[in-house]
Order: sequence, then C-alpha cells, then structure tokens
Amino acid sequence: MKSDLRSILLLVCFFLSPSAARAEWQAVEKVKAYAITGQSGPELYASIGERGPKVGGLVRAIAHTSFKLTWSRKYEAHGGACVLVSALPKLSITYTLPEPARPLPAATQRNWETFIAGVKKHELVHGDFIKEMVRNIEAATVGLTVPADPECRKIKAEMTRRLGELSRAQRQKSRDFDNAELSEGGNIHQLILDLVNGG
Repeated sequence: MKSDLRSILLLVCFFLSPSAARAEWQAVEKVKAYAITGQSGPELYASIGERGPKVGGLVRAIAHTSFKLTWSRKYEAHGGACVLVSALPKLSITYTLPEPARPLPAATQRNWETFIAGVKKHELVHGDFIKEMVRNIEAATVGLTVPADPECRKIKAEMTRRLGELSRAQRQKSRDFDNAELSEGGNIHQLILDLVNGG
C-alpha cells in the first residue's frame, strides 16, 4: 500500500513540475561554406574580405551565425484569464564559414586548419547564445497568465514585450563577445595575425 501511495505521489509531482510542461527540443545546426581563393595566408584573408558574408548588409565578416526560430504555442482560457500552457520551439542555426576552393600548400594548410578551427569555435559560441535565448524565452513565457483576457489577446502583447527584451539581450551579448574577440589581443584578432603572418 505504501509503495502504491509513493508511486501516486511521484506521478503527481511529475505532472505539477513546470519542467514537465516543457517538451524537449533540439536545435538543428548546419554549416554553409563560401568559397575563397588564394594559396597563402595573406591571399586567403584578402579573399575573405572580398567574399565574406555581409553583416547587416554592410560590413563583410569572416564568418556569420544566423538562425530561424518558430514556435508552436498553446493558449488556454481559465476563469477569464489566458494562460500559455506550452510552447515548443523549432530552431535552426546556420554557421557560414570560409572554405578554400583549391588544395593548399602543406604549410598554408596547417595554418588554415588552426585558423578555421578557431573561427568555428567562435561561431559555435554565438550558437550557444541563441540556444540560451530560446531557453530563456521558455522560462519567461511558459505558464504566463494574464487576467481578464478570455480571448487571449493581451497575453500576446505581453509576450512580444518579453521576447523583445530577451532578443535585445542576446544581440548585445553577441556584440560584446565579438568586440572582445576582435579587439587587439583578442582570440580572433590573433588568429588573423597568425594566418597572415604565417605566409
């Protein structure tokens, strides 16, 4: 009898747990390459400057991380209030990285491998920031209740406000990270110097 009661209590705790209302999700991550030319470090870096992805349609970057995020949300009216009972994200992240169009001389290849490994590691951090933002959106919105909203209209305005704040925070975190990595002595700055000066 005691074990049956314990099992029932565990089930009740599971269904009352906020994390139980959140379905597990995985981001879909892929790498997209853009071709560059050159047989030396300086030539490869010059080609990156000519062909790299444009950020904001203005400045060319070495690499870029972009994402697409959509949600499947379920709202329910309870006693005149509106509750967001579940939200399942669908997140895809694309890392755009340079790739030499032709085989490289052995010494240049070694320098390139070090460079591109560091650049990819940098972009994966941006990917982590994006995934963190999505988890923060879940935490800030699932279970959200807005009173006197039987048609679930006010809750959507509140959601937009919260999502805007979290999105701005993620973009600022990414900008701060880029500034630190690209500044003199920063990781990406050093990778560029090693590639160009390595010949």
